[in-house]
Amino acid sequence: MRLILNVLWLVLSGFWLFIGYMVAGVVLCLLIVTIPWGIASFRIGAYALWPFGRDIRDRSTSGVFSLIGNVIWVVVAGWWLALSHILSGVALCLTIIGIPLGIANFKLVPVSLMPLGKEVVETRRGAFDRSITR
Repeated sequence: MRLILNVLWLVLSGFWLFIGYMVAGVVLCLLIVTIPWGIASFRIGAYALWPFGRDIRDRSTSGVFSLIGNVIWVVVAGWWLALSHILSGVALCLTIIGIPLGIANFKLVPVSLMPLGKEVVETRRGAFDRSITR
């Protein structure tokens, strides 16, 4: 099911969101001071390209610098990336098949506003994916 959702996501909105994150990342990396935000943009852009089967979690090592960096991010690039997720989510929710994809877009809004201090992790919830514990 994850594969089907990811392919639909890629075709309907994921590719264009990915392009937006990559453009923001390149612009932020060109300005030497904002390279950490560019790297965060690349990381979240890769997640926005193929989100199902992965999750965003807070890093336990992030601190006050992540908070300050996220405030700067919102001003520089976060607001228009969040707006693109909202507009894409509303457009996808207009169709029945697009409702799960629209909900996924709305779940990406907080991450697009505050990407620093976050990490992308694989979710392993399938019956064959359980780890053996002894």
